[in-house]
Amino acid sequence: MLNKGALSDITVIDLSRLLPGPYCSMILADHGARVIAIESKQFIADGLFFNTINRNKEHMSLNLKTEEGKQIFFQLVEKADVVLEGFRPGVVNRLGVDYERVHKLNPKIIYCSITGYGQYGPFRERVGHDVNYLSYAGVLNLIGEPDRPPSIPGIQIADIAGGGMNAAIGILLALFAREKTGKGQYIDISMTDGMVAFLPIALYFQQLTAKDPKRADALLSHRYACYNTYETADGRFLSIGAVEYRFWKGLCDHLGVSEYAALQYDDSRRKEILDFMRSTFKNKTLDEWDAELAHREICWGRIQTFSEMLDDPLFREREMVLELEDPAGKKQPAIGVPIKLSETPGSVRRAAVDFGESTVSILKELGYSEKEIMRFTKAEVI
Repeated sequence: MLNKGALSDITVIDLSRLLPGPYCSMILADHGARVIAIESKQFIADGLFFNTINRNKEHMSLNLKTEEGKQIFFQLVEKADVVLEGFRPGVVNRLGVDYERVHKLNPKIIYCSITGYGQYGPFRERVGHDVNYLSYAGVLNLIGEPDRPPSIPGIQIADIAGGGMNAAIGILLALFAREKTGKGQYIDISMTDGMVAFLPIALYFQQLTAKDPKRADALLSHRYACYNTYETADGRFLSIGAVEYRFWKGLCDHLGVSEYAALQYDDSRRKEILDFMRSTFKNKTLDEWDAELAHREICWGRIQTFSEMLDDPLFREREMVLELEDPAGKKQPAIGVPIKLSETPGSVRRAAVDFGESTVSILKELGYSEKEIMRFTKAEVI
């Protein structure tokens, strides 16, 4: 087993901020890549430096609007494998750090841009955030209760899956292609594109029924009792995901209503079955249902709180919740690495450094003296 990680020889220069890009570079860093995150000090005031996605990285402050700042960036790029950025289209061109300029310096570079709506198209210049990308892609309209406004998820689906994860996939594909061709390439990631790609099942049912899917009224979204959520006696909730007949029959048999098994998708009895399930699950507490259903093949689950998830033995054993020591020496819960590789496992090796903490050490690595570094500080290059 190699403990360095699958990407141990890869260097990533990350110019991105907020969530999508840093989430991508966290994935790469977790699997051994050297990630140097670069931001200007002007962004400190935003208060959006999310340390939970900056683990395993170095962090450097650098003002790319200065010529010396750009020169330092180009020095880093000469030996890098990947550049990642999340500015609006055209910003890197104005800064003079766009793909064409970087590619001339390092033809093997893989340059990934993450934006809301992509590098081309009528929305190229449009600003947005996660909820907007979900909205325009048609995803948000499918989330929530019927006859009520769409519900905004409590997590950033477009940022993380449409942006961060797709960017990581794109970078890995480009690295694999480079092994065969020796050439780098440009990657255009649109978070809204990524959300449209979440809709194959919705498309399947739209083609099957010739009707648009409706909020909370689809096979996999509350329409039928076999795939739904239910309140328990103590005001908690559980989920049932018994799509296959054998799982649904097992639930019906256990609850003493075997006659409902054959009516799983019967629209004429749908409300009757839903009402029965709602009243039945409300008769016992969540813990009582847990004890009763835990070892039955029904496809069910507790709807856990965030704190319960952090303390759950499942996630502790699978190292999805870890204890990580912060710079002050205090242990804090950290989210683990979900991709489990047997020979080159990823790992959470160190907590996030503070903003710009690695600046001096990186500059010294590039050959700059203490005197030059002090001059950079005074000139606001770093």
